Amino acid sequence: MDLSLLASDEVLGTFVPIVVYWVYSGLYMTVGSLNNYRLHSKKDEDTKNLVPKGKVVRGVLLQQTLQASVSLLSFWIMGTSNTKQTPPPPPSLIMTVRQFIVAMFVFDTWQYFMHRIMHHNRFLYKHLHSWHHRLVVPYDFGAQYNHPIDGLLIETAAGAVAFLVSGMSPRASIFFFTFATIKGIDDHCGLMLPWNPFHVFFGNNAAYHDVHHQLYGSKYNFAQPFFVVWDKVLGTHMPFRLEKRVGGGFEARPIKD
Repeated sequence: MDLSLLASDEVLGTFVPIVVYWVYSGLYMTVGSLNNYRLHSKKDEDTKNLVPKGKVVRGVLLQQTLQASVSLLSFWIMGTSNTKQTPPPPPSLIMTVRQFIVAMFVFDTWQYFMHRIMHHNRFLYKHLHSWHHRLVVPYDFGAQYNHPIDGLLIETAAGAVAFLVSGMSPRASIFFFTFATIKGIDDHCGLMLPWNPFHVFFGNNAAYHDVHHQLYGSKYNFAQPFFVVWDKVLGTHMPFRLEKRVGGGFEARPIKD
């Protein structure tokens, strides 16, 4: 067996985001007891969610297994079709930045519309997407807890389309999908930590997505994981304000027009 294949860009692009998922989730778990920054109390996290954490772990591992299989198969098909072609030169920094921006827009667009369809189609919501909303109180490692088919349609397909449309290399995909993984965890962490850089550069954050996980926001705030453009353009944006919660922490309350 050629050990160099284990360190290929394709393999790293497939498995690095998975490793980062559990490492970054673990970091959030260590600060999860900071009650002054929580969007829900620890008690609510334990009592309001409709699925035990052990089952969430197994569900995430199943989705990541399927996602890795699709990724490796896609890379293998692309590799066999390009065996006789000369490898392209490494892209410039400007081109890489452009590819990232394109990938982010495509990733967001696919996820917004698929996510919205999952909520408005009763059959799809009941049998697929409702799995994810068993987590009424989102938390870090539950970010990728989905029905396997739901995960393939919303997340895996979004990544594949973003990769192909942007034209990024397998090496660039390592960084893009790792970044997208970190952002997805941050949106589900249930913490509004001060000086979080994601809150500075992106309108989508833990409070924004928490509104979507509540009953009153289930038909709003579909955007994920980067920008909120489609929500605002298509009228599914629910504005909110953060208020101090009795007992410590914050609560995202919708603002009525």
